[in-house]
Amino acid sequence: MEDSLILQKFENEKTRNESFSLLLEKYQQKVYWHIRRMVLNHDDADDLVQDVFIKVWKNLINFRQDSQLYTWIYRIATNECITFLKKKRAKNNISIDDLGEQLSENLNEENYFSGDAIQKKLQEALLTLPEKQKLVFNMKYYDDLKFQEISDILGTSVGALKASYHLAVKKIEHHLLSND
Repeated sequence: MEDSLILQKFENEKTRNESFSLLLEKYQQKVYWHIRRMVLNHDDADDLVQDVFIKVWKNLINFRQDSQLYTWIYRIATNECITFLKKKRAKNNISIDDLGEQLSENLNEENYFSGDAIQKKLQEALLTLPEKQKLVFNMKYYDDLKFQEISDILGTSVGALKASYHLAVKKIEHHLLSND
């Protein structure tokens, strides 16, 4: 169903729940995997997805349609991930490098991770990236978003995003080649 129809149904109180169900059906899995690639833990990702869609529910009536609906939802999901990771780092009083190591250990213990050895190496390489490069790489590589869409979500210029993506790819290649 088109986003415009979902939004139109949401404006009507009688069809609001139906509209939100359609929105969940359309975007919940995409949002889950976007978040999951950032936090790596299934339970954390599930909790964050709930938080994201609670925010969407509360704020959808005020959505101005300055951007596409999925861009707005991804922005909320991305901000929730960043906030979660910062809180986790602060709560555990650990550095960003130690957080990457902790997430890597979680990846090894994760029951829900079904990737093969190559996918696991890629995830480990992603953990070595700075947060923004990891976000840009995930959105481009996994979500197949265009740089302009990522720009709308992150509020960064397309040129800066291309540079971040290029650097991320080079770092991942280096990590994969040096850890054979």
